[in-house]
Amino acid sequence: ASISFDKRFYEQDIQGSKAHVMMLAKQGILTDDEKQQILDGLESIRKDVESGKLEITEEYEDIHSFVEANLIDAGKKLHTGRSRNDQVALDMKLYTRSEITALQGLVVDMLRELLAIMKDNTETIMPGFTHLQKAQPITLAHH
Repeated sequence: ASISFDKRFYEQDIQGSKAHVMMLAKQGILTDDEKQQILDGLESIRKDVESGKLEITEEYEDIHSFVEANLIDAGKKLHTGRSRNDQVALDMKLYTRSEITALQGLVVDMLRELLAIMKDNTETIMPGFTHLQKAQPITLAHH
C-alpha cells in the first residue's frame, strides 16, 4: 500500500484521469455521456477532498484505488488502456512539475529580499573573513 505517500498526488491523479477520459472518448471507447459522468465524478471527488467532505484514508491501497472507488459505475472504464505504473509516472511528473514551479517562486522571493537587504546595507561595515580569520572590512551588501 502506498496511500500514505501518494495521497498528496490526488489532484495530479484526477488531472491525468481527466485527460485520459478525454482520449478514451475521442477514440470512441467512451460515449459522450460516460465521458461527462466520469469528468463530473472526478471533479466532485477533487472538490470533496479539498473541502474535507471526503477523506483519503489507509483503507485504500493507493490514490488510484481511492479515486476509482469513489467514482460512479462508468468510472470503472477509467483504467482502460493504461496501467497503474502509467498513472504513477504521470502523477509524479505532474506533482514534481508543480513543486518546482512553487519552489521557483520562493527562490525569486528570496532573491528579491536579499537584494533589498543589500540595497539597505551598502554602507554597513562588517569584518570580512578568509580561512576563518578576520580580514579586511567589507560592507554587509558585499557579504
